[in-house]
Amino acid sequence: MADEELVKKMVRAVLQSSKSGVSLSNLQVEYKDLTGELIPYKQLGYATLDALLHSMPSVVKLDKGQSGEVMCHATTGNEMTHITKLAARQCTAKRTGRPQVVNCQMRVKPAAPLVLNEKRMTLPSRFQKEVHAHLSQNQQQSNAPSNLNENTTPAKPKLPHSAPYSPKLVQSRLKEVLNKHSNGLWVSKLPQLYREHYKQDLPNEALKDLEHWTHICTVEKPCSSKPQEMLLYPAKETSQITPHSAATPPTHDKSPFHHKKPQTQRSFATSKSSTPASPKDLPPDVKQKLGELLLKYSSGLWAHALPKLYQDTYKCKLPEFVLDHLTLLSDICTIDYPMPDNPKRAILYAKVVEDENRNQSGLAGSETKETVERRLSSQMVPPLVIPREEYPSVLVVEASDANSVILRYIGEGYSKVQEKLEDEMREFYGQDINKVALNSPLPGQLTAVRAEEEEEILRAQVCEVMADKVKVYYVDHGFSEVISKSKLFELHEKFYRLPFQATRCKLAGLESFSQEQAVLKRFESMATGKILLAEILERKEVPLMVLYDTSQDDDININAACMKALQDKSLESPLKVNSAYMNVNVTSVCSDGTIYCQVPSRGLTKLNGILEKTENYLHSQVTSELLVSRPFCGKNCLARYKGKWSRVEITNLHGSRVLDILFVDVGVQASVEVTELREIPPPLLCDLISTPAQALKCYLADLPVSVGSWTPDAVQWLRDTVLHCSDCSLKIAKVDEPKRLAHVYLFTSKNFHDTSCSLNQQLADSNLWNQQKDVFLSSRGPSKSLNAPTNPATIQTSNLSTDGQDKAPHTPKRMSSLLGSQSAPPGSPPEQLALPPLLELPEIGQNMDVFVTVVCHPGHFVLQPWQDMYKLVDLMGEMILHYNKMEEKPLKVEKNQVCAAKLENNWYRVLVKGVLTNGLVSVFQLDYGKHELVSCTQLRPLTQEFCQLPFQAITAQLAGLKPRQWSEEASIVFRNHVEKKPLVAQLESVQEASQPWDRKVVIYLVDTSQEERDIWLHDIMAEFTDEMSNTA
Repeated sequence: MADEELVKKMVRAVLQSSKSGVSLSNLQVEYKDLTGELIPYKQLGYATLDALLHSMPSVVKLDKGQSGEVMCHATTGNEMTHITKLAARQCTAKRTGRPQVVNCQMRVKPAAPLVLNEKRMTLPSRFQKEVHAHLSQNQQQSNAPSNLNENTTPAKPKLPHSAPYSPKLVQSRLKEVLNKHSNGLWVSKLPQLYREHYKQDLPNEALKDLEHWTHICTVEKPCSSKPQEMLLYPAKETSQITPHSAATPPTHDKSPFHHKKPQTQRSFATSKSSTPASPKDLPPDVKQKLGELLLKYSSGLWAHALPKLYQDTYKCKLPEFVLDHLTLLSDICTIDYPMPDNPKRAILYAKVVEDENRNQSGLAGSETKETVERRLSSQMVPPLVIPREEYPSVLVVEASDANSVILRYIGEGYSKVQEKLEDEMREFYGQDINKVALNSPLPGQLTAVRAEEEEEILRAQVCEVMADKVKVYYVDHGFSEVISKSKLFELHEKFYRLPFQATRCKLAGLESFSQEQAVLKRFESMATGKILLAEILERKEVPLMVLYDTSQDDDININAACMKALQDKSLESPLKVNSAYMNVNVTSVCSDGTIYCQVPSRGLTKLNGILEKTENYLHSQVTSELLVSRPFCGKNCLARYKGKWSRVEITNLHGSRVLDILFVDVGVQASVEVTELREIPPPLLCDLISTPAQALKCYLADLPVSVGSWTPDAVQWLRDTVLHCSDCSLKIAKVDEPKRLAHVYLFTSKNFHDTSCSLNQQLADSNLWNQQKDVFLSSRGPSKSLNAPTNPATIQTSNLSTDGQDKAPHTPKRMSSLLGSQSAPPGSPPEQLALPPLLELPEIGQNMDVFVTVVCHPGHFVLQPWQDMYKLVDLMGEMILHYNKMEEKPLKVEKNQVCAAKLENNWYRVLVKGVLTNGLVSVFQLDYGKHELVSCTQLRPLTQEFCQLPFQAITAQLAGLKPRQWSEEASIVFRNHVEKKPLVAQLESVQEASQPWDRKVVIYLVDTSQEERDIWLHDIMAEFTDEMSNTA
């Protein structure tokens, strides 16, 4: 018998994926594409599919389309209907019209649907719900509302069977440890530090209690794709204001790079003759300046970046001996060595000493003032706690100032509990005995209000009292309304328990333009009344946010879009069909054939003048104020291009110290360290922001192939021809105005009247479009864009040099020798690579903290050790910087070769498992245990520098069970319990092998996240197999 609830969930998933609905005739097809089977309406007792659908009014709504065909639409859920209704009421009060509600859940890479086999087995009752819930969850992951009150931070596992302990003693000791690590501490390091300080083991139960000790510490989850680690900070003022936010994850500019503190501080001083023997101390002014730099980068600063950063900021050289004697900085920073063999790759963290008494007294003062201000209103109402998620959903109410946007959080613990409270209020005030009129309202007083035109009762605060009317502010919905006094009731004390749901935020990047009408008008049209995704950069009383609309095919950064509203459109590059331009500068040729040009215009002339002033301003300033300390996607700032400061936009962050940028005026992308960025000088901010990007995006017209189908040879020939040509011309053939895209004819002379002389014609007549059979060929120019083939090409390291030299890559002189100039032929064997040392494992019978990354079944899964997780993240940041800047070169790919591969904007250490004839390569991620397919053009040789850290993926088998062929149902149950979770592993045995990736461990897994008991996974699976046998 089919499960009707599961069918409903699958039908809902199909319908929610289509905004315009699905025709009845296509519904079966799309359902089968998703689940692997047709809708089993007959098994559910219905004669026709139409009858089944009519029995699901909460899932599907049927109507006739324009062509007369029956269309199926997803029924809006109760919560979304409620939100839409309340938002509409708010807009009606403001006379702005009904808002649009959009789906704003974070996009995730869809997993392959887990579908049970056609010959289904009868599952034991206790496991049926679990398996079906997992199946539906996989299909609806991108549509289901997230639980905003749920702690998404994985609990740090304790060891099995912990003993009682004294919380007060542990808390006092923990406070001492955190005072020495005020910038943060990895939770995985805490047991060792505790043991070193107090010669005792940290009680296992204490690790589970950390997030509840908000008066002692704050627990955060780094923002990365792998939530394996947590960070621990001393309790600060903000944690006292919002006492339940101890486990809030950090913002996007925090990651496992963030606040990493070392176990020990080591010095790797070298014995060079030019270095002072043992300098005793640094000059005070040097130490002060270094302290200022470290404070700007609270997430840590790589030691190797210090000399250049010091030179750029203070216009003088850093003493050469500093990097060889980092212990001289021990009183202003702590030092960590993620790569012990390379001391100059140390990470420095500023020591921040806070006056706790001052914080407490200041807090007390602010609370007293707040209490006085609230008077009768809200001294009994708890403060609203910022959601713990990295990306909560929010409903934007209104914004009269970008520094004070009114919004509400959506989901569990927020809109859902508020809806429940209003249901209780409706029932409570529906009884006449409870309707106690508020005859003499006072400003600031809380009240219950009967809403206009509806029977709903809402909480409100009196703002202004008039003769027979009163102006109230709906504290849960964020808007005001003038109503009759007769609609006010005394608010019963039991309705004081829920925090006010309407809150405020600041929009990052718009602080200086918060009241500009162009900004507010754009925000009104794009955000007001919609449910959006929020990225929280600062968790303060008024949090700093970036908002995203993820309802379209491409995510829209609302902050960045509002910033573009300030641009002067008259300064844009002109786009007119049949117009011709001389003195064109081709600035970038992408690997897909897209080109970016600068054409003479008023905007380009103005930009060059502003950038010259910027260059002079930054050259004259001796301050650290312009260092970028809080990067975020969409932020506008400055970076060096060909030795001069140019405008950039941050497009992606890899942790807090490595990021991707786009040079908006030349169409070139690069990966850089955050220390290479500068804020736009305040005196020039308005001029630079109002000037549109001067890179004109172009496609070559009349070519035999479309953009995205260019061969590497064709791309390389075009780069060789135009990138260093000073006399290009172009003629516009067609314009796509919404995309600001021009289809052009390109010339290397001024003879633009004859298209037969264009580069377009030369390319069309050439044999460069014939894809050569050697799958290892790739272009040798700048690498592919970081996000998508249509994005700009990645800039080379030479283009970021500060000496102003534009070092062109070595290129052949003839098209026929595109690959002949390489120093090493494509077929040459890779250099011999010394593999990393084997990962150290505990003794047999001992425990280790692990994170399970991939699960097939109990007989085969992959895990990572918890302890050195931060080192892996540091390594990947270094790999991004290295490989995104290096020149592409042909690589002979061989089976069982270890190399680096680019997957979804990150670089991974991989093992080649197989090479396909179509140019794809099957690889195994040596640190995460995943199998992937990647283009051979995305592979690079793995350098020895990245072979110091042992490969982190460990193949494992669950101990305590007999070997068997695991069913798909059993695999789902096991996966549900362990995948993407931190657990404790007890080592049973190790099966050694000649290669580290063939090594396998047999372990017991223990889930220690439950309050009542520890869960041994082999017991769960043994019970499952027994029940399956009994029901067979």
